[in-house]
Amino acid sequence: MNPADIPSVAASADLSIFTLFWQAHWVVKLVMSGLIACSIWVWAIAIDKFLLYSRTTQAMNKFEQAFWSGQSLEELYRALAAKPNHSMAALFVAAMREWKRSFEGQSRSFAGLQMRIEKVMDVTISREVERLEKRLLVLATVGSASPFVGLFGTVWGIMNSFQSIAASKNTSLAVVAPGIAEALFATAIGLVAAIPATIFYNKFASEVAKHTARLEGFADEFSAILSRQIDERA
Repeated sequence: MNPADIPSVAASADLSIFTLFWQAHWVVKLVMSGLIACSIWVWAIAIDKFLLYSRTTQAMNKFEQAFWSGQSLEELYRALAAKPNHSMAALFVAAMREWKRSFEGQSRSFAGLQMRIEKVMDVTISREVERLEKRLLVLATVGSASPFVGLFGTVWGIMNSFQSIAASKNTSLAVVAPGIAEALFATAIGLVAAIPATIFYNKFASEVAKHTARLEGFADEFSAILSRQIDERA
C-alpha cells in the first residue's frame, strides 16, 4: 500500500478479497499468486491420486479374483503378458517371466531360481510404489512451506503498511485496518494451500501403505506357490 493511497482507502474502507489483493504491495501480490497456484496444483494432484488409487484398487481386486479362480498360471500369464500391466498383474508377469526363462531355456537352471524370482518381485514392487508415490513430495512441501511463505507475505505487508502510515502521519483505525487486512490475507491464503495439502498427503501416504502391503502379501503367497513347484520339479 502506497502513502498516496491512504486517504482513498480510509474513505472507502473496502475490505473485499479482490480489493485486498489489488491494493497489496507487489511482493505480497507475488506471494499470494504463488500460493494460489500451489493450491490449484494441490487439488489437481489430489484428483489425479484419487482416480489412480481407485483404479489400482479395482485392478488388484480384479486380478486377485482371476488368480484365485482356479485358472492355470500359464493361461493367466498369456492373457496378461501381451499388454502393459501395473500393480499385482505386473508383479505376477515379472515373476512368471523369470520362471519361464529358467525352465524353457536350453539348460534348466534351478539353482537360485527362488532368489531370482523374489528379487524380480522386489524390484517390481519398488517400481509400483514409486509410481503410487509420484508427486506426493509436492503435497508434503506445500503443506509444510506454505504457512511460512504466507507469513513472509504478511510480515512484508505489515512493514509496508507501517511505512505508509508513518509517511501519512495518520493512525486512525480506518487507515490502519486495510493495510493490516491485506497483509494477513497472505497468511490466510498460505493456510488455504497448506491445510488441504497436509490432509491429502496423510491420506495418500496411508493409501500407498495399504497398496504396498497388498503387493508384498501377494508376493509372499506367490513365492510360496512357485517354491513348491520348484521343489516338485527339482
